[in-house]
Amino acid sequence: MKLVIPSLSLLFLAATATAGDWPVWRGPNGNGHAAEGEKPPTVWAQKKNVLWMVEIPGRGHSSPILIGDKILLTTADESSQSQSVLCLSRADGSEIWTKEINRGGFEKKIHQKNTHASPTLGSNGESVFGVFNNNGSVQVFALDLDGNKLWSKNVGAFRGRYPFGYAPSPLLHDGKVIVASEFEKDGYIVALDQKSGDEIWRISRPGSTSYSSPIVANVSGKEQLLISGQEKVSSFDPETGKNLWSVAGTTHATCGTLVWNDDTVFASGGYPDKETIAVKADGSGKVLWRNKDKSYEQSLLVVGGHVYTLNDGGIAICWDAKTGEEKWKERLGGPVSSSPIYAGGHIYATNERGITFVFKPNPERYEEVAKNQLGDEGFPTPVFVDDKIYIRTATHSGGGRQEWLVCIGQE
Repeated sequence: MKLVIPSLSLLFLAATATAGDWPVWRGPNGNGHAAEGEKPPTVWAQKKNVLWMVEIPGRGHSSPILIGDKILLTTADESSQSQSVLCLSRADGSEIWTKEINRGGFEKKIHQKNTHASPTLGSNGESVFGVFNNNGSVQVFALDLDGNKLWSKNVGAFRGRYPFGYAPSPLLHDGKVIVASEFEKDGYIVALDQKSGDEIWRISRPGSTSYSSPIVANVSGKEQLLISGQEKVSSFDPETGKNLWSVAGTTHATCGTLVWNDDTVFASGGYPDKETIAVKADGSGKVLWRNKDKSYEQSLLVVGGHVYTLNDGGIAICWDAKTGEEKWKERLGGPVSSSPIYAGGHIYATNERGITFVFKPNPERYEEVAKNQLGDEGFPTPVFVDDKIYIRTATHSGGGRQEWLVCIGQE
């Protein structure tokens, strides 16, 4: 792994972090919000506010997670058909360890916008949990923070109708690792014990192929395991897997993780149809609003009574969370696969060309703060910790492709 210092002015590297972690997909609370008090930069470029950048071998669309002084992410090398976990120093991006999980067993064909390392890792602060699709099976594994394998288990098949590949990230909740594998006839959601890998419960989901990651939210006065796809929005008891309610909505396939406020959940998709929907989470089945806009690849974002998105085509939209009224719509430029993040009073949204749009959560109008180019590819969702931004990007040159992890901070 190669460490690159972009300029002499960056000989000072970020000190060992003492602030909070980013332990799972979509941040500390799984809702796309960075911790309160974060003040990340709003402006950067190849030689501005870049504290360090390191080469990442292989290819992956997983976001990094940050635990203590470590950064962890997955990658896959198509030439060797290896799937691995990388551990880097939070201070300077240097390699601490690499753990190869699999060699061989890649799907013969996946969508050109997917990778064999797309699910984001999760950590409880003591162990790291990950998911790979290998040899047609969903493999869930646990490592300690030194890279030693604690357990690995194939929990079942993933046989999607479309050759798009696998995407859902693992969910950590109350000592369990919860993983979704949704496809025709034999789809499922399964919960495993974090310490042993033993199965705790399993939900049969015999519907259509879908790609959303599950999430647990405290909404309408109770903890609910939420997921969209298979033409419905569904809620389960995270302790037992019991179905609490389901409401018809979205479409066959969705990719985004649900978001919520005090009493409502919001979902969007997808393929082959398109719909964004707001559902009361009290089991009444009441649909507050729905429209024919969609965010297929991305998760939505709720900030201050409004729902925001930057959808597949690069169109930013703001809706009133209660009524669904469209407050504004602005074409920024796409395509877009990553999900928006709220940090330091701003919304950050990255498109597939490596441009991050920074704008204020203003329901009255689109209010752009900055537009930043980094690399020429941007699929993973950035991470915001300790007043810094960690962006996984890629550059193309001479027919080759190189991935990078870049730490953005105030110089």
